[in-house]
Amino acid sequence: MMKSLSELLTLPTYEERFAYLQCQRLIGEDTFGYNRYLNQIFYRSPEWRNFRNRIIVRDNGCDMALVEYPIYGEIMIHHINPITLQDIQERNYNILLNPENVVCVSKDTHNLIHYGDISPLKTMAYGERSQNDMCPWKK
Repeated sequence: MMKSLSELLTLPTYEERFAYLQCQRLIGEDTFGYNRYLNQIFYRSPEWRNFRNRIIVRDNGCDMALVEYPIYGEIMIHHINPITLQDIQERNYNILLNPENVVCVSKDTHNLIHYGDISPLKTMAYGERSQNDMCPWKK
């Protein structure tokens, strides 16, 4: 099943968007392995940097494009459908640079999407902040 930004934007809450994006990976699970340098070359390319800037503007620098969740720290661009080594090797820009396949997320949200669980965040009211509140594994 291919996911899309258009579908993500129909979900009104942080929790629903998180569930839609969650990858269910294990910490330390190999993604690119020894070929990780290839995705790093891509992420440093002028094409990616220009695309990234356009996505940040499109999403107003907000976490999962939710205006109630502006990102004050590092902004990451998350591929909704994970990219593969083959996508990078073949320069498959229909996946790599497709605006329907990416969304802005905070670094903490990105880590949670890939490896975490949102349940500790569900009890936190918006606006109440504490040290490591977005990093439940550091509490």
